[in-house]
Amino acid sequence: MSTLVVIAKAPLPGRVKTRLTPPLTADQAAAVAEAALTDTLAAVLATPAHRRVLVLAGEPGPWLPAGFDVVPQGAGGLDLRLAAAFAGCTGPTLLVGMDTPQITPELLTVDWSAADAWFGPATDGGFWAIALREPDPSVFPGVPMSMPRTGAIQRARLLAAGLTVRDLPTLTDIDTVADLAAVTRDIPGTHCAGVARALLGGEVYA
Repeated sequence: MSTLVVIAKAPLPGRVKTRLTPPLTADQAAAVAEAALTDTLAAVLATPAHRRVLVLAGEPGPWLPAGFDVVPQGAGGLDLRLAAAFAGCTGPTLLVGMDTPQITPELLTVDWSAADAWFGPATDGGFWAIALREPDPSVFPGVPMSMPRTGAIQRARLLAAGLTVRDLPTLTDIDTVADLAAVTRDIPGTHCAGVARALLGGEVYA
């Protein structure tokens, strides 16, 4: 059975979704982050798994449903924090972030017999998911994060480690207000879409 991991920050004003400000306020950006995280956790909770883990920077809040083991994020850059997250897991493990509330149980259910690793590219050049049949923390340290070629470099590291890699569909992370509008148009029933409509106005979705 697999482990599903969400790596996230507690949705506090000024700490999350800072690229949404302006035009949003820090409180509004935090509301978007909390809604996106809520939708992400719900999708993970609905996906069959042996264990579900929230690797969290900060403290849990009322947005956290039952069914998750909460562990603190490791120190250092995102590359080291990803390594630490996988180091704490055994067996097939799939990790996602909190920026893609459009994920579904179908996207998170991978065929572990088909590849050593699954890779979910993002439209900004990063990645929204990474899955390893045998967790190997060594494939992350040194990968430069939050760059246009982060995804390509990370995928190349998987191949250099001798892993067979298959790709998941490309998704858009919510980083900007334009991303928020584009993503939530396609998921109107989600918490994140409800918050976006309230903040951006119904004309954005006309």
